[in-house]
Amino acid sequence: MNRSILAVAVASLLPSAYSLAQEVSVDETMVILARSENVNTIADIPSNVVVISRDEIEQSGAKSLEALLRGRAGIQVSDSNSGPAFSIRGFSGEQASSNTLVMLDGRRLNSQDLVAPNLSFVQLDDVESIEILSGSAGVLYGDQAVGGVINIVTRSSKESRVGVSTSYGSFNSSVQNISASGPINDEFSYRFSATQNNSDNYRDHNASKNGSVLGRVDYQDDSKQLFVELAYYDVEREYAGSLTKEQFEDDPTQVNQWNTEDFSHEITRAARLGYHQYLNSNWLLKNEILVDDAGSRGKAWGSSTETESGQLYYTGQLEGSIAVANGSSNLLFGVDAAKTHYDYTSSFTERDSEQKKLDVYGQYTYPLLDKLRLTAGARYAKVSDDLTDKALYPNGESISDDATAYELALNYQLSDKARLYARTESNFRFAKVSEQSYTPPGVVGLKPQTGLSNELGWHWNEEAYSLRVDAFHLKLEDEIVFVNDASLTPVGGAFQGANVNADSSTRYGAILSGEYFLSEDVSLFAEYSYVDAEFTDGPNKGKEVSWVAKHSGKVGFGYYITESLDLYTDAIYTGERYQNGDNGNELDKLDSYWLVNLAVNYTYADLTVTMRTDNLFNEKYASAVFYDGYSSGYYSGNERAYYLTASYQF
Repeated sequence: MNRSILAVAVASLLPSAYSLAQEVSVDETMVILARSENVNTIADIPSNVVVISRDEIEQSGAKSLEALLRGRAGIQVSDSNSGPAFSIRGFSGEQASSNTLVMLDGRRLNSQDLVAPNLSFVQLDDVESIEILSGSAGVLYGDQAVGGVINIVTRSSKESRVGVSTSYGSFNSSVQNISASGPINDEFSYRFSATQNNSDNYRDHNASKNGSVLGRVDYQDDSKQLFVELAYYDVEREYAGSLTKEQFEDDPTQVNQWNTEDFSHEITRAARLGYHQYLNSNWLLKNEILVDDAGSRGKAWGSSTETESGQLYYTGQLEGSIAVANGSSNLLFGVDAAKTHYDYTSSFTERDSEQKKLDVYGQYTYPLLDKLRLTAGARYAKVSDDLTDKALYPNGESISDDATAYELALNYQLSDKARLYARTESNFRFAKVSEQSYTPPGVVGLKPQTGLSNELGWHWNEEAYSLRVDAFHLKLEDEIVFVNDASLTPVGGAFQGANVNADSSTRYGAILSGEYFLSEDVSLFAEYSYVDAEFTDGPNKGKEVSWVAKHSGKVGFGYYITESLDLYTDAIYTGERYQNGDNGNELDKLDSYWLVNLAVNYTYADLTVTMRTDNLFNEKYASAVFYDGYSSGYYSGNERAYYLTASYQF
């Protein structure tokens, strides 16, 4: 097991290894989410960016994205036993998946309806790193990049590697993975991966079966790069439904008697083609096309469901470096275009939609001084929806809208160890299909949600430690939410309430994080996040946004006992918070809790064995709770779980 990249960099400066380096440099970790070939390190980006490296993933022993991301970069998690929704910067569990953009190698995973992105097919064996941008990214990414962006980066085809792994654990869990990659000749390289991940999971009638196959071929010479990528995902899950508080306290593993037949089975096929061409030594042209198609069937609350969806997505980018008085400036132009369809059928309704989006954006980074850089950018987005809903829009309805975003930022390199940044950026999100199709009587089409984010950060990398302080203020207007009010129910609506443009809300807070190296073998880390999310207008003025804990954090340490044996543990804190939907703050807050995890890794030659325990002290907690104004529905968090994994690299 290799030490983390950061650990090696810092440890190399300790007295025992002083000869390896004489000074600490700023963080030069490369990040793909910058969408730039020139302005692409953490030190370059005027924002709070965290990168979880491959070595960190391996040392943690985490078996899922949820286990890995919980508590990092201020992330709070909601999980209705159907998959996690990640909230960045203070969004409720219901709104998290619409305000946090999740991507896989730059491909958007956010659903066209209200469900959270399906991440169950993402296997950590295939992941090289995970990039987390806390804060708005409306200029570079547009729709839904409101609270932040999570980009999952898969492993490179240029890495010569053949590996197999198998894992077994609690709840009858098993994961098998085989992967291979490497150069074919001087120009061509390939990557292949196949995974099967099955589990009965903690609750009754909550089993999941997830299979994935991915293949990619790359061509690269001195002036251009071409790649073709194909992927197939087969995801199946049973749903246990919610429990009353009494049921949850009596037996959190039981299934709701009305959900004993609920399930979903989705198959997704995706293809991606990319062509990058250097026009000369300073200018690069990028073109990528994505086509995906997904079909699912299932059953929910006694009703059979069927969904067909797909998208055709194009992104083009022209980037150039321009010599100026204080160095080089960087100019970036881009176009994002998408055409998507979404067809949903159940016993209650039939809903068809087609959406077209066209975005243009630009960003310019200019060195005002040798160590001070200004970034300015803007985006214009236009969307049109053609909707048909059997109950509400039987004759069809066409809705169109547009939105803009801008950014202005300063990034000041105080020294080779420290930097300071300040940033203001606007953001937006368009209503999703399910939201546009269920609005109050007389309301045809919801307005785009808009917001403004202001951020300030200070980062310091010293010989034996690093420290980061990031503060923010986020204000939203016309926030798109569901309100459980009978007077808002659409004519012919199947359930009470409707989606509306709500009154304004604001969020402000800060993240304090750091890492300290006791030696080249022992590191300590800690992160504390504070977020105050409240409504600033309307009937809930002054009330806290539900399911947002003001206080959360993570502490832990890593210990390389020998070259072959290492230990990792962390403790994740989630503070008190109101139940999802309790925006009037009528009920008592749910109790805070700690989750402690432990992993031990042993490496012998090319074999690595990992033992991991989740929720070491068997804390009982609810992973999600929803309040509809009358009663509460509880979803159970997992009890203590054990996993044993063996990986072999040929």
